[in-house]
Amino acid sequence: MAEIRLTQFAAGGGCACKLPAGQLEEVVAGLVGQSHPDLLVGLDAGDDACAVRIEGGANGHGTAVISTADFFTPMIDSAYDWGRIAAANALSDVYAMGGRPVLAINLVGWPVDKLPNEVLTEVLRGGLDIGREAGCPVAGGHSITSPEPIYGMAVTGVADPGRLLRNDAAEPGLPISLTKPIGVGILNNRHKATGERFEEAVAAMTTLNAAASEAALAAGVRAATDVTGFGLLGHLHKMARASAITAVLDHDAVPIVAGAREGLRDGFVPGGSRRNLDWVRPHLRVDGPNVDEDDLVLLADAQTSGGLLVIGEIPGAPVIGETVAAREDGATIVAR
Repeated sequence: MAEIRLTQFAAGGGCACKLPAGQLEEVVAGLVGQSHPDLLVGLDAGDDACAVRIEGGANGHGTAVISTADFFTPMIDSAYDWGRIAAANALSDVYAMGGRPVLAINLVGWPVDKLPNEVLTEVLRGGLDIGREAGCPVAGGHSITSPEPIYGMAVTGVADPGRLLRNDAAEPGLPISLTKPIGVGILNNRHKATGERFEEAVAAMTTLNAAASEAALAAGVRAATDVTGFGLLGHLHKMARASAITAVLDHDAVPIVAGAREGLRDGFVPGGSRRNLDWVRPHLRVDGPNVDEDDLVLLADAQTSGGLLVIGEIPGAPVIGETVAAREDGATIVAR
């Protein structure tokens, strides 16, 4: 098993293998606007998960049930760590909505003629260990044969419907915080090409966003999302657009994982990161000479299991900008 390089069995890896944001929005454009009395969050704002209200709850307002699914091909050669990362990434959608995960099931696609059963067992063991860390049972799931290895989870969570963290709830005049460094997409791409392992990147991707979500709720935050395959710029654009505000981003304040700038310099940029920048660029304004093209590529880097992007300030998270009133030119992000 130590000789098997999982990343060589897939064309992409991690959240960098997601459908391009522009293409995905085109696909679902005619599917928005669903009306149901209990639907609290659906497709319309491009949020992290859907949420519905169910009966019950001590406050008389019921309970919000959050549902999400996330899966991808391997971004790291270690089967166990891939399982951990994929599980943390799937659980993150619940945390990004201000919820608590209560149940997860595995989603598996496996090239049965190419990879032994023992490798899949290690993947599932990694997911199970992250579930235990989150206090969320991982019970069963579904598997198919597939030309590429695929793993992820469908996760159910619960939340207070009056305290959901949403994409469309950002207001002007607030700080913007980020709870994990960016740049893991570049390092994952380097790992795929060279086999080099980057422990800081693995640690970031396997860190649950549970504490960050709890801190955001305690601080009275109303708007948040997690930073994954569309990059910091992409997810910030979606939030600013849905909330009808503009985000001013201080690029020097954005935390960068160790080795990412060197990986950028050496050309290990995922195609998904460049597509992210192309998608956001029409809505982006650069203010001043201190932001160059390399900075923008890094800000657009496709993340896997990234941190929470919070409209507000929470302990321990760097402030990377502020929200302002929507600009007349329609720009959703100003980078300076």
